[in-house]
Amino acid sequence: MPLHQYVSFALFSRDTSADDMTSQLGIAPDEVSVRGSRLTGPAVIPVDHAWIVVCREPGLRVDEQIDRVLDRLQPHTDRVSRLARQLAAGGGGSVLNVVRHFNDTGAADAPDLFGWHLDRRVLDFLHATGAELGVDEYDMSEDQDVSAALGPIR
Repeated sequence: MPLHQYVSFALFSRDTSADDMTSQLGIAPDEVSVRGSRLTGPAVIPVDHAWIVVCREPGLRVDEQIDRVLDRLQPHTDRVSRLARQLAAGGGGSVLNVVRHFNDTGAADAPDLFGWHLDRRVLDFLHATGAELGVDEYDMSEDQDVSAALGPIR
């Protein structure tokens, strides 16, 4: 079962723009979002401003993608931590997101990307920045009879 996955670290706030976060950190993000309303039109508009560093490199396990993100951020932990605490005081914060889309299509010789772990370096960074860990996993394969796959329920 091949999968598509990525890892991102985000700082978010209702009041502080991504441009302001960039100025305070001195680090350019890979992506930004601009705060808007969740209820407008058919297009999704973020509820918060976000400053995001992301690794979408295919063929890496989640922990390898996390390492790529931390390699960029860890030298700036003090500034990221200071800003994350400031944003948290105003209802914002920081989060390390892991997003995985499982499906049943793709090459049979795709690398095994299923196992991953968080080592001490990652945990220390999350603690220092007050970040949450968000893990989203989506089954993108065709509908299957889940009860048949699980067997009898006792």
